Amino acid sequence: MRQWIKCGLMLFAAFVLVIGIGGVAYVRALDLDSQPPASADSTVADLDFMRDAMPATRGKILAVLTSTAHFPDGKKKAGFELTELSRAYYVFRANGYEVDIASPQGGSPPMRLDEEDVVIADYAFLNDAEARAKLEASLRLRDVYPARYAAVYFVGGKGTMFDFPNDPDLQRIVRTVYQAGGVIGAVCHGPAALLDVALDDGTPLLRGRRVAGFSNAEELFLIKDARDRFPYLLQDRLVEKGARYVEGPMYVDTTVVDGRLVTGQNPWSTWSTAEAMVRALGHEPVTRAPGRDELAVRVLAAYHRDGMEAARMLRATLPEADTRLLLMHALVAGMQGRLHEAWQLQALALG
Repeated sequence: MRQWIKCGLMLFAAFVLVIGIGGVAYVRALDLDSQPPASADSTVADLDFMRDAMPATRGKILAVLTSTAHFPDGKKKAGFELTELSRAYYVFRANGYEVDIASPQGGSPPMRLDEEDVVIADYAFLNDAEARAKLEASLRLRDVYPARYAAVYFVGGKGTMFDFPNDPDLQRIVRTVYQAGGVIGAVCHGPAALLDVALDDGTPLLRGRRVAGFSNAEELFLIKDARDRFPYLLQDRLVEKGARYVEGPMYVDTTVVDGRLVTGQNPWSTWSTAEAMVRALGHEPVTRAPGRDELAVRVLAAYHRDGMEAARMLRATLPEADTRLLLMHALVAGMQGRLHEAWQLQALALG
């Protein structure tokens, strides 16, 4: 993400320079490296909320990942998003749940990792021998005994769009856990798992339910020809299946709770989705200090919900909010022609 921001800002600076305001000095003034990224040597011991982790006495949660490594043309990578697994994994662990990992084919699922977006929890997972062992030997869905689990959590990633729908074992697991009083959660592209789930009486699980999931706007911004590459867009298909889709601002935390169904719109919804699942299971999540990325997302949410002045006031209380993430949103707004919004978000980034 950092390199993308720098490239975008250099283009912007060139424009600024042309109109005579001094673009190069402007970019240098942003000091994008003032908030260094998380250390690749981070471990579980570096996670504040794991220091007071509860023993795993509340039961088990099943985290499900895609087995699809590439788009059908074999050219574009798919897979699951590590950040959407690792952060939820430690939330569940901290709150007294053992976590198993499964995938349609079992074994080692294909992982996607954007090193510009990782935080301490993500590196901790990569350096956690127990977690990596579970990941590299994920259970096959057909071998999963769903009665063992209090909840099922579907990790996002583009591969889910291809192998989650129409999987009879996945549907069996969701149906069994949900009808036994368990919680179903999913984030980003993960809600693709729920598209074809029906309960024993034939009622579609999604019918009339409020849900989130990766939006059309988010998908089409990243992949211009997404309608051609994917068999469907998730937002459209959720609506077609009878869900009441709830759309939040692009790339801002949006988590929707409808009883025992918890869904998050995008990767930035992972923390809140996992913690909402813990609440749906009947427990208040352990205290956890939010990361710089989460603080930035809070500022963005305040901006979209309450306006610039409210966001400016909040930003003043959150000096650690991730400048790069705020600038990314400013760039997105600028690239979409929302210039006034771009300037305001840039102002928030600079504090």
